[in-house]
Amino acid sequence: MEEEYLKRWRLILGGQEADGTDVALNTEEQRLDQALEVLYNSDRSGSLGSSAPKVSRWLGDIREFFPQTVVQIIQRDAIKRLNLTSLLTEKEMLETVVPDVHLVATLMSLSRVIPEKNKEMARQVVRKVVDELLRKLSAPTQQAITGALNRSSRRRNPRYNEIDWKTTISKNLKNYQPDYKTIIPEIRVGFGRKRKALKDIILCLDQSGSMGTSVIYSGIFGSVLASLPAVRTRMVVFDTAVVDLTEELQDPVDLLFGVQLGGGTDIARALTYCQEIITRPQDTVLVLVTDLYEGGNIREMYKRFVSLVNSGVQLIVLPALNDDGAPSYDKGHAEFLAQLGIPVFACTPDKFPDLMAAALSKQDIGMWVSQNISSEPQKPS
Repeated sequence: MEEEYLKRWRLILGGQEADGTDVALNTEEQRLDQALEVLYNSDRSGSLGSSAPKVSRWLGDIREFFPQTVVQIIQRDAIKRLNLTSLLTEKEMLETVVPDVHLVATLMSLSRVIPEKNKEMARQVVRKVVDELLRKLSAPTQQAITGALNRSSRRRNPRYNEIDWKTTISKNLKNYQPDYKTIIPEIRVGFGRKRKALKDIILCLDQSGSMGTSVIYSGIFGSVLASLPAVRTRMVVFDTAVVDLTEELQDPVDLLFGVQLGGGTDIARALTYCQEIITRPQDTVLVLVTDLYEGGNIREMYKRFVSLVNSGVQLIVLPALNDDGAPSYDKGHAEFLAQLGIPVFACTPDKFPDLMAAALSKQDIGMWVSQNISSEPQKPS
């Protein structure tokens, strides 16, 4: 056992005379050591260079030695430390990497420079991540949103074609008549008149480079929301320009490749566009996903926030929609929004369905945040 611990320290310290363990590694352990050394001691061992085949072999080695969750971390470190971003445009590299949200964000930022012959391979990598996220997030989102809308539109004494039979039977079980083997429906519960869309949702996404993973999760949720007939969903992305990607919501992969990560930020312009497409503010939820670092007209941005709130739009600002930890965001702008009653907080993907359900049923979002978000930047110091 002691020798095993010493070997682990030897692998951590990276060998050479300074490691102090005096432990020898077998052939397989030496391969593992070399794979780690390429990345974490690259100044001594030499980098992977610009060779896609060499990188692919190295990726194969780390997949052999480590579980997928660790491989994803090592890949992320390699892209940052060894500047391998450009190699992600190579087919051989794309065939080897383990797909994850951060890798998709990197591919999105490279979408304009990926060679045409390799774009289909890049799409396959993105599709793997998108499909996995859809499997994970679709059902909770649909259940939460549908439940919230059903509850908010339920009414008593509905017309026959509006009756919620399951709830009506449950409410009238005490009125069961054994002789007639039936229930007397003293109370009838319904969902109200069916409308094409009970609520409008606008997801407005900052596509500056730091927002990559948040844009991915927002795109997935946008696609799921667009599949629900009870809500009308719009997707808007912006940097210094504004692009409406609503038509791409049917295919989240097309949606993500339509996003151009990087560039500046003009929140005021994005809010102006959103205000122009809002037709019923009292029934609209606008989710603005941004770190609030405004590169445009700050005064105009504040003016738009005030105008949206006064019109009755329910506005929520998320500095992050991901699992990456505490985000960086503009504290001063967040304080201004808090004074307007606009909630500003980071949200993880698992909480987002319940957040939308709360918003659509017009719950107090500040109260929801205090009950569901353990640490949030709603009241910055």
